[in-house]
Amino acid sequence: MGNSVAHKLIVSHLVEGSMDAGTEIALAIDQTLTQDATGTLVMQELEALGLDRARTEVSVQYVDHNLLQADEKNAEDHAFLHSACRRYGLWYSKPGNGVSHPTHMQRFGVPGKTMVGSDSHTCAAGSLGMLAIGVGGLEVAMAIAGRPLRIRMPEIWGVRLTGELPDWTSAKDVILEMLRRHGVSGGVNRIVEYHGPGVESLSAMDRHVIANMGAELGATTTVFPADSAVREFLRGEGREGDFVELHADPDTVYDVTEEIDLSTVEPLIAKPSSPGNVVPVREVAGEEVSQVVIGSSANPGLRDYAIAAAMVKGRQTNNAVSFDVNPSSRQIFSDLTKSGATFDLINAGARIHQAGCLGCIGIGQAPAVGRNSLRTFPRNFPGRSGTREDAVWLCSPETAAASALTGVVTDPRDFADKVEMAHPRLDLPRDASVNTTMLVAPLPPEEAQNEELVKGPNISALPDFPPLPERIEAPVLLKVGDNISTDEISPAGARALPFRSNIPELAEFTFTQIDESYPKRARELSHGSGHIVVGGENYGQGSSREHAAIAPRYLGLRAVVAKSFARIHWQNLANFGVLALEFTQAADYERIENGDILVLENLRDSLPTGSELTVRNTTKGDQYLLRHNLSPAQTASVLAGGQIPMLARELG
Repeated sequence: MGNSVAHKLIVSHLVEGSMDAGTEIALAIDQTLTQDATGTLVMQELEALGLDRARTEVSVQYVDHNLLQADEKNAEDHAFLHSACRRYGLWYSKPGNGVSHPTHMQRFGVPGKTMVGSDSHTCAAGSLGMLAIGVGGLEVAMAIAGRPLRIRMPEIWGVRLTGELPDWTSAKDVILEMLRRHGVSGGVNRIVEYHGPGVESLSAMDRHVIANMGAELGATTTVFPADSAVREFLRGEGREGDFVELHADPDTVYDVTEEIDLSTVEPLIAKPSSPGNVVPVREVAGEEVSQVVIGSSANPGLRDYAIAAAMVKGRQTNNAVSFDVNPSSRQIFSDLTKSGATFDLINAGARIHQAGCLGCIGIGQAPAVGRNSLRTFPRNFPGRSGTREDAVWLCSPETAAASALTGVVTDPRDFADKVEMAHPRLDLPRDASVNTTMLVAPLPPEEAQNEELVKGPNISALPDFPPLPERIEAPVLLKVGDNISTDEISPAGARALPFRSNIPELAEFTFTQIDESYPKRARELSHGSGHIVVGGENYGQGSSREHAAIAPRYLGLRAVVAKSFARIHWQNLANFGVLALEFTQAADYERIENGDILVLENLRDSLPTGSELTVRNTTKGDQYLLRHNLSPAQTASVLAGGQIPMLARELG
């Protein structure tokens, strides 16, 4: 039996374990990626670990999420990140250089390499034939320090593509089709590998769109073959020498199989407020639209902007629509401008913003309450836009442009028919406008040793958490439903993100999108046994930000009891000493209410010796059987109160 691309990537980096699905493996990591919303904690963790210098082949710190400098906080964080890169030997991508994922793909991505990133969309680099996995910041810090990544061996989900996409559809519709079929948890503990003759019709940037939003499926990562399309992409970036061919063997047998005939794909859209709430555009056509935003790491390629520019050229967007464009990288913005497409967008009414994430993470472009916002973004979780009661839809650039022109949700095929527009044939340049001036290279080791970290007053020390006690007796301070995202636990947006390196201040935003009283009530209990949160399915989906584990832990969270957990958040909880437990009987979730007192006993003895334990509900006189899925290493971390003190001792 032959090997898939995913198997080849894993076996070439396997340092411990066997490739049996569900068992723990350890992988050597070649590259790391951090961004400013999560990277500040990574740099603080490197300091806490006592690291001398990065031990990876390439590590890059991007500043792309919170570019607004409404006061001094973001500028202080950027100065801190720059100084940490100089001290520890990382590349530094300056503010405005571009979104981390497409920029990394352009400048650093190499087929056959492994990468971890403190951003859940790190998986986008699978478009080049990399094994790129989004993880919590502490895993990235450990990788920078030369430690392997420990994960469960995923199943390999082979998705065979045939045919070619019809006019007025694009790669965004392919991943929306996957989400329509499988929802936001269909890829949990799986690597999605696309193969088959249909792959050949997709450019490297098309593949980036699909790989990026594999995170929305809950997948560990996504991989594509490294073929002629990847070679052509790297050649256009002046890096053809980095190309390594990588294909699945002809006789590969996948753990799970799927097939999509690209010729049958139609324009799709994800309704508020989940990437999995997907329907055909024609099903919701006519819904009024007040905002359209094009950009983000989910549609970052030159083609994605150029198709929208071609559609709006010579036209004016609807008077009721704010038409916003976020270039994904300075390089792509240059090429867009050289082609004249930037002028076509501006003349049609577009507002051109910085090259960065911006509205995708709720930094600017917040929509009005009760008004629909169509975005080519990867996520539309409640409140992520910066508006608590938002109505965000996810769609392709074609659907976005058509809707911006009409003022209502519009299938681009129907718009084309109405105005008698032929599908644009784009003449994109073969060679990119490569400009590396905003990438700052690492200092030589002898100079780096003399660098000091620049810390403004908004940069706090990492909290020091005590070990897990033998017994937890604590109230359920909050009970939440299914698919609670990390955006709802620790919100993004212009109000909260400036405190990303100040945990005491950031903690005041914890769970406030669900219950504004949570921080106050948690503080009142934090000096006792703390508190417990109860959740439904897929608890902690979405962003990899470890703030969603650290901030509630700072407020006294000791355990989360849920039906199931999203992979990255589950690991983040273990990293910071929070006990993650699952109901063995999902119906027991209904038997617990806010305020119930739960008791867990003999934890330090029972956690290392078995996967099941009993929790007593003293308020109701009930008890429930729970399980943990922690590996021995994760168990040790939880018992110790987190990994940082353990690792600091080992590295010291």
